[in-house]
Amino acid sequence: MFLWKCPVFSFLIFTCCLLNDVNSEENPDIPAISQYFNTKGRYEEVNPYLIQDILAVNRSILQPPSAQCRQIHLTAIIRHGTRYPTSKNVKKMQKLYELVKSSASGNESWLREIQTQWTMWYTEDMDGRLVQKGVNDHKHLAVRLSKLFPSLVSEEKLRGGFIKFITSSKHRCVNSTLSFKAGLTELWEITDEEFDHAVNDALMRFFDQCTRFVQEVDNNPSALSEVDKFRQGPEMRRVTEKIADRLGVPYSDIAQDMTEAAFYLCAYEFAIKAVNSPWCQLFDKDDAKVMDYASDLREFWTRGYGYDINRKSSCILFHDVFNRLNEAANQSKAMQQVTEAVTVQIGHADTLLPLLTLLGFFKDSEALTSTNYATQAQRSFRTSHMLPYAANLLLVLYDCGGGDLRLQPLLNEKPVTFPGLTSQQASMPRYQDVKDHYRELLQGCDFETECRLFKSPA
Repeated sequence: MFLWKCPVFSFLIFTCCLLNDVNSEENPDIPAISQYFNTKGRYEEVNPYLIQDILAVNRSILQPPSAQCRQIHLTAIIRHGTRYPTSKNVKKMQKLYELVKSSASGNESWLREIQTQWTMWYTEDMDGRLVQKGVNDHKHLAVRLSKLFPSLVSEEKLRGGFIKFITSSKHRCVNSTLSFKAGLTELWEITDEEFDHAVNDALMRFFDQCTRFVQEVDNNPSALSEVDKFRQGPEMRRVTEKIADRLGVPYSDIAQDMTEAAFYLCAYEFAIKAVNSPWCQLFDKDDAKVMDYASDLREFWTRGYGYDINRKSSCILFHDVFNRLNEAANQSKAMQQVTEAVTVQIGHADTLLPLLTLLGFFKDSEALTSTNYATQAQRSFRTSHMLPYAANLLLVLYDCGGGDLRLQPLLNEKPVTFPGLTSQQASMPRYQDVKDHYRELLQGCDFETECRLFKSPA
């Protein structure tokens, strides 16, 4: 084991969901609820075509305005690959498993399978470590990016030192970085050279170092009041009642953590082992939608639009991204070689989501709350679509000649549109227009100022 709504994206989400339904119905190995696994979901559920060919790419999504346009820089901010559950979740799973083994009395075949055949193979020492599927997630992503951007992600650029790797210090991120590099070196059969990476938690784990965020949100139970109210509300209560009925145990025996543990067991079994676990039979699609919303609600209030500091905690990464883009743009304008053709930055879902929020993606007209589940069925803020394992935000800078620089954003290898930039060239706007759009953030959004616990009066 290695150490605001977007029409284009809405269409892609709709297509993805349709494909997911088809795949789950045609393939009994795919749980019918697989599209609702939020941050525990497989990358293939976001891009179902990869189920047939894991190295498939669609270069038609890259449509610069003219044939003169050439790619000069790629920034890839990537979540780590598929991992084991944390020790905290393993404890919850163990508690549920013991209850089912000792007290469940239903007669369903899947329940008998859990009681007589399934064994609790998760252990606390796994604690979020990368699994082999996670290794492959990043090896395969590396190969696909080399096919999408052959002039940038190339053997020549790698050997020449024009590809830079940055990672969080967490083992699953370091191992994902090693896996990404291995994907490239194995592709090009490089055996005579190794390539360094930098560990930078200031960039990739900024949330740990933002004092205001830690104090006001991460370590503040009251910040999760909407989440707690939903967990005790009628939707979650109904899911728990149905689970108790299916297991044949009293409702009072099923703690809230057990409902979540059962859902996680289904998700992890599928993500890690690609099996439709008997645990998945505890949930129908209506149940899964509630569980999906509960997870989104938590992410909304702890990493998303719930509190301003959630997004502002990513100011340091935001400026780092634009500094790299500016450097590449200036070098290209001066007819110089771009010294950093590719930047691969590997972190967490907690790295990507605040940045996506800061940039304004997936902002609904109403906040997610404990009482508006029924009206949020078509919400944009949906982590199952945004943040599977190996989720990635790609920013591709083009030089189209005559000072015409363009920037194309892609999320999970699909084009998205910068919120607020809805012109005819919205999928690949002028870089200057992007900078103008984010001028207020570029001129401010100071990490030290935003993260200070007691900000000085303006």
